[in-house]
Amino acid sequence: MRLAIGNYTATSAAGIGLAAMREAIGKRRSGLRRNDLEGCDLDTWIGRVDSLESVSLPSRLAHLYSRNNQLAWLGLQQDGMLDSLARLKEQLGQDRIGVIMGTSTSSIGRTEEAYTRLLPSERMRKEYCQPEVHNLHSPGLFVAEVSGITGPSLTISTACSSSAKVFASASRWISHGLVDAVLVGGIDSLCMSILYGFNSLELVSQNRCRPFDERRDGINIGEGCGYAILAREELIADAEFALLGYGESADAYHMSHPHPEGKGAVIAIDRALERSQLAADDIDYVNLHGTASQANDRIEAHALAQRFAESTLASSTKGWTGHALGAAGILEAVITLEALRHNLIPGTLNCEQPDPDFEFGVLMENVAMPVRNAMTNSFGFGGNNATLIFGQIND
Repeated sequence: MRLAIGNYTATSAAGIGLAAMREAIGKRRSGLRRNDLEGCDLDTWIGRVDSLESVSLPSRLAHLYSRNNQLAWLGLQQDGMLDSLARLKEQLGQDRIGVIMGTSTSSIGRTEEAYTRLLPSERMRKEYCQPEVHNLHSPGLFVAEVSGITGPSLTISTACSSSAKVFASASRWISHGLVDAVLVGGIDSLCMSILYGFNSLELVSQNRCRPFDERRDGINIGEGCGYAILAREELIADAEFALLGYGESADAYHMSHPHPEGKGAVIAIDRALERSQLAADDIDYVNLHGTASQANDRIEAHALAQRFAESTLASSTKGWTGHALGAAGILEAVITLEALRHNLIPGTLNCEQPDPDFEFGVLMENVAMPVRNAMTNSFGFGGNNATLIFGQIND
């Protein structure tokens, strides 16, 4: 079922809102910085959203305060998204719109803070008694509440594929008539559990991440959020793009290591192509998962080589944002939609010496060219894989 894409937006270290993100990509200016997160002494680079700490929630939602919800609120205010939702609610009714958010850690940063500030009695301080925050469904609860959407809400947490899988779930909800439109998105914010956890896995680089470079030595953790409206085509008359297809798989090969042959990744790609009724040659651009870890980039290159010709343009954009984990899928979906809209394919930032052993090459510099159909990959821990295909709606 082809679904129209309405308004969309993204906020990350690369910029707050679409205009800032486009400028960063166009000027090839990374949002990564030396780790300056308060209380964290890891020698690494991070993708931190500027001035996030000063964002205030609406007074009626003060009980939902957390860094993650500050980020969710900041992102929701960009690019006219709240106005778009208001019009959609007037058109369809607030109960005919769903909310599906992706996240990896939800508001765990707030939980960390709460446990470090226990009272002498070891009881939680009053301001931290927030059952709707210390909850994996916190992003879905918050976005539904702040947007006034009363249809079904869901939060997906499948590691790095979380906010790519929201598109697949939205498609199923709409096709089965559960709702007429869905606000999809993803939010993940920086916290100690993630930074030190990935460091314990020896996956964090002390340098700027270098996807697909032979010198790559790990990832940079970032934070970000993004949103998109999906609906049946007749409900969004001015839509430029559509979700043409999606593919999901769960190879469950290892808790943190992708399948060495990329079997799950290939299955997700094949299912997306089948649903879209496109051939691999119809895809003009592939936005790669491309984390800059040793295993991920090698295996993703192998997976692509099994399906795509060398002429297919592909790149990783994590050099701009860092790896935003549960928000990576939506950020990269938005970057892919922007490539369709502005006919500018981003190169792979920080890749200067492509790994000569890879079976599939990546684009290094930005390229201006028309893009009809584009694909984006998101591959998570535990073999949770998702592939999305977007295309021009008038094709």
